[in-house]
Amino acid sequence: MASKPPKGDPVQDAPQVAEPKHAAAGLPALKHTLRIAQQQMGVRRTALTLLRVNQKDGFDCPGCAWPEPDHRHTAEFCENGAKAVAEEATLRRVTPEFFAAHPVTDLAGRSGYWLGQQGRLTHPVYLPEGGDRYEPVSWERAFDIIAEEITALSSPDEAVFYTSGRTSNEAAFLYQLFARELGTNNLPDCSNMCHESSGSALSETIGIGKGSVLLEDLYKADLIIVAGQNPGTNHPRMLSALEKAKANGATIISVNPLPEAGLERFKNPQTPQGMLKGAALTDLFLQIRIGGDQALFRLLNKLILQTDGAVDEEFVREHTHGFEEFAAAARAADWDETLTATGLTREEIEQALRMVLASRRTIVCWAMGLTQHKHSVPTIREVVNFLLLRGDIGRPGAGVCPVRGHSNVQGDRTMGIFERPAPAFLDALEKEFGFAPPREHGYDVVRAIRALRDGEAKVFFAMGGNFVSASPDTEVTEAAMRRARLTVHVSTKLNRSHTVTGARALILPTLGRTERDLQVGPNGESTEQFVTVEDSMGMVHASRGRLAPASPHLLSEPAIVCRLARRVLGTGSKVPWEQFEKDYATVRDRIARVIPGFEDFNARVARPGGFTLPHAPRDERRFPTATGKANFTAAPVEYPKLPEGRLLLQTLRSHDQYNTTIYGLDDRYRGIRNGRRVVLVHPEDARSLNIADGSYVDLVSEWKDGVERRAPGFRVVHYPTARGCAAAYYPETNVLVPLDATADTSNTPASKSVVVRLEQSAAD
Repeated sequence: MASKPPKGDPVQDAPQVAEPKHAAAGLPALKHTLRIAQQQMGVRRTALTLLRVNQKDGFDCPGCAWPEPDHRHTAEFCENGAKAVAEEATLRRVTPEFFAAHPVTDLAGRSGYWLGQQGRLTHPVYLPEGGDRYEPVSWERAFDIIAEEITALSSPDEAVFYTSGRTSNEAAFLYQLFARELGTNNLPDCSNMCHESSGSALSETIGIGKGSVLLEDLYKADLIIVAGQNPGTNHPRMLSALEKAKANGATIISVNPLPEAGLERFKNPQTPQGMLKGAALTDLFLQIRIGGDQALFRLLNKLILQTDGAVDEEFVREHTHGFEEFAAAARAADWDETLTATGLTREEIEQALRMVLASRRTIVCWAMGLTQHKHSVPTIREVVNFLLLRGDIGRPGAGVCPVRGHSNVQGDRTMGIFERPAPAFLDALEKEFGFAPPREHGYDVVRAIRALRDGEAKVFFAMGGNFVSASPDTEVTEAAMRRARLTVHVSTKLNRSHTVTGARALILPTLGRTERDLQVGPNGESTEQFVTVEDSMGMVHASRGRLAPASPHLLSEPAIVCRLARRVLGTGSKVPWEQFEKDYATVRDRIARVIPGFEDFNARVARPGGFTLPHAPRDERRFPTATGKANFTAAPVEYPKLPEGRLLLQTLRSHDQYNTTIYGLDDRYRGIRNGRRVVLVHPEDARSLNIADGSYVDLVSEWKDGVERRAPGFRVVHYPTARGCAAAYYPETNVLVPLDATADTSNTPASKSVVVRLEQSAAD
């Protein structure tokens, strides 16, 4: 194997490696947070900004969607949240002069980290057809260009309107309203790539595609199972909730192919004792083989059925459907097959069972470790089966807890960002606004890429996000985007997607969460606006920025949508777009009349902390499914099969990133510094493959289509992963996942179970 990295970026391609950590946060996290914040914002701006993050009169963190407690700490943010805020509130600027100095070909050769570090976008810019660099353009001209391309389409379905989870409720509602008045349901969003499997499974089984617990439920739980999730990096404020749950007597089982520092020990930086000693969180670590979760929960269900008194028979009788078919499938679970699928021992599973049976209130939390496999939907259905058996839905301290990523990804879906809208939602839109919205289903992310690839879609409009980097099959995705007539990105900072363009391209700079939003009122006066978001547990609250905008040329997302709609739809539109732009309260009044649960929206969101959306399974043990009850399900047990000499790869985040945003080049908890192109491999697996620690390999994925997909130049790091499994960061490894490798039912890319072989990299 090559002992030196291949030619490329010497910073990212030659990482340094140390022993992984066994505790998260503490003094190192505090020091790192302050250093990054001060580098981006300066001392005074850091203090003014961070003290308003997640406060009742402040702004919602643009990072994750973890809810805030009712009683909040002065520093109610985590290390990664502070990084997200620092990059948005940075003093660095990307001006027209920057684009004049950097043609698109130059930008395309830069890393995502470098692009993001350049700072905030200050002006709308345009890449004309045949041009080699973006140039400044007026807002009026930008909207004219979009209107030219959209009105030239033969059908509204040739346009795609993508949404990132950062978009506010008001902007999301207006965005879907514009798309539907235009005449399309092509509204893919980042949920399609991350948590669609959760929504699909939960909608079928409990009747609502959201979690059933509130933050207070974690504090009341006897047992919390954290499966396929790394809260220490992805949702660090969750660790505070787990610490409190432990203090209240909860037991925690972690189910993950990788040991994660945050789930081992949490050193809470908000308390002196936490900083010094910390709290051990995990009572039992089940180091499961990638994709073995369905088999694990299926066997646990069999063992529960075999235990006298373990099933909540009254709940099953009164509130569920399909028990007999499920029970027959569960009783057929095989110990040997389960041990093969999971890589666990019989003793470990029996220990987990004892903890389950000792619990009267159990919560299962999960994230993308469960949602991004071919069999993700049946896996999550099996988790629901597990909870239904014990009556653990609709009981305080118990329930399903899918932990969402982006800060308003759940709210965007609630607001109608969905390619397959419910008829009742469309009926309400039609009644409220007087136009007939389209009824045919639109494109999700994977189908949108296919449509662009095949010339069936010609305009791509993204409200936030980094679509090219977030999507699978990188080469196919980039080629598809280049076939578009026009690509438009509403953004705060540069990212890779701005360098992979259609024949024409626009970047439209927008306000961030941290910034004051002033709109011109009906009498010409400036009126301060606020927006709202919905967290991962269905809490809706206001978000008010206080910083001066990064540039006087920025527009808010609601203003961009309203002006776009007025320009494209013209005077024939039935929607009062101009009024909506001037006063977001008028948008909330319409949301209140269209979406159940938002009645009296303006008054309720004015209360500090906002309000909780109704959730029938949690609140009433009422299940709005086709059967009127919670549905047990039965499906064959599936798990990835691994050919000899191959490894099963999962893609994951480094600690210095959030989704595709790279804040730095360190993964402190895993012992990786100054680099991202690493592959974590168990030492025994590496020895059997004759791969030395520190050697460089290409990752080559193997799928039934026979197409070779290669990610070159990864440093091998011997690491205590589950045997037969490996891990590497995305988006660098998205190239390995075919567009057609998706989860059944949800169509989510199967990025967590990629069969790869490791080939020697060419040394320089």
